[in-house]
Amino acid sequence: MSHYESPIRKPLVTGDKSYHDVTLDVVRPVEGKANKSWWVVFSIALIAFLWGLGCIIYTVSEGIGVWGLNKTVGWAWDITNFVWWVGIGHAGTLISAVLLLFRQKWRMAINRSAEAMTIFSVIQAGLFPIIHMGRPWLAFWVLPIPNQFGSLWVNFNSPLLWDVFAISTYLSVSLVFWWTGLLPDFAMIRDRAVKPFQKHIYGILSFGWSGRAKDWQRFEEVSLVLAGLATPLVLSVHTIVSFDFATSVIPGWHTTIFPPYFVAGAVFSGFAMVNTLLIIMRKVSSLENYITIQHIELMNIVIMITGSIVGVAYITELFMAWYSGVEYEQYAFLNRATGPYWWAYWAMMTCNVFSPQFMWFPRLRRSIMFSFFISIVVNIGMWFERFVIIVTSLHRDYMPSAWTMFSPTFVDIGIFIGTIGFFFVLFLLYARTFPVIAQAEVKSILKSSGEKYKKIRAEKGEDAKLYDEPEQEPLPDFSAQFNSKSNS
Repeated sequence: MSHYESPIRKPLVTGDKSYHDVTLDVVRPVEGKANKSWWVVFSIALIAFLWGLGCIIYTVSEGIGVWGLNKTVGWAWDITNFVWWVGIGHAGTLISAVLLLFRQKWRMAINRSAEAMTIFSVIQAGLFPIIHMGRPWLAFWVLPIPNQFGSLWVNFNSPLLWDVFAISTYLSVSLVFWWTGLLPDFAMIRDRAVKPFQKHIYGILSFGWSGRAKDWQRFEEVSLVLAGLATPLVLSVHTIVSFDFATSVIPGWHTTIFPPYFVAGAVFSGFAMVNTLLIIMRKVSSLENYITIQHIELMNIVIMITGSIVGVAYITELFMAWYSGVEYEQYAFLNRATGPYWWAYWAMMTCNVFSPQFMWFPRLRRSIMFSFFISIVVNIGMWFERFVIIVTSLHRDYMPSAWTMFSPTFVDIGIFIGTIGFFFVLFLLYARTFPVIAQAEVKSILKSSGEKYKKIRAEKGEDAKLYDEPEQEPLPDFSAQFNSKSNS
């Protein structure tokens, strides 16, 4: 057995796959016709998106008054959804960048979809602050423009402005990272394309990739540099989002634990969303041999760990509220658990703290249906977490005369459902036009982690080299042709 890998590891590519099989499997959804299930899901997502678009147009034309906001609860659904979408966008960069730096091979089948998910969810998140302005055509006021507008100064102390910078940086780095990884795959489709139009489009997209050693060397270097840049971004973006709350003086918000607890929560919800999408993807695009039970199990372990971290953060918050002796702080947490929004608090606790603990049982974390169910439960729980933090801290103020309840209108709900629709529209279109799996990377691990090659090594005995090829037909002898050419 080779020194590279322990014999107990399960293969990451199942089925007797050769290099050519990988190419065919990856390219099938792009070259073939979309199947019926794709059209069904796409139609539902498109209807949801169009409904949300209608609600956004209605909001902009009528004003923010059509939402369920009031004087006491000035932030509600829109900021909840904003934080939720930013959180979901964290797993992609984490899977790609951090696991690349740690040389984890299992990321290779799932990183492409996770990165696409990052970009699409950050786009959704970016919509909310713009709509929340009420006058989106003045969105350029958040940019650090010189003082051209009379006495308008951008408030650089506001964490909302830091959000603008953090999210735009995150989106651009993620986009470059994703695109760089796609270059070899675009070149593969370009070389396989029969229609001139398709060949031309993929030729432009692949930036003249030729597959020479120099190309690969630069590809590796750029990937490492971008991974190094993206890793601190994973931590900083959600830390800054948490500062929206932590830098205020509202009981229940100004907590120093917020940054790490928001980051853990973001990774938690992001991995759950990756699981949700990949379990659907492997069925719709027939990728069961590449996105294996092993991948889903490893994802579930991450969900279990980050879920436990989030649980510890909740308990820490409760303990600090009691330990501080500040009655307003104590009341804020008591009101969360027993006040009029108790159902949201306990939904959050059940989904985020109790549900991931089932993943301690190997049988459950290897079950596809159970993983799918838990991944959806976790994302519902994370949405409730943001709702609880934002609404329950605001709806009961220092003065009982200002106490109020928040309930969303159909416009609030419509915009949220619209962004979910928009996200799935983008993801489904991506699955039809881009290779869903990084075929070059999967091929690079095929010999060490593919089922076929493991069998060959087992048959050849313990001392078989890692890089032994199976018997192949000899290549035709072209020497005679070359000699004749050189003589002529």
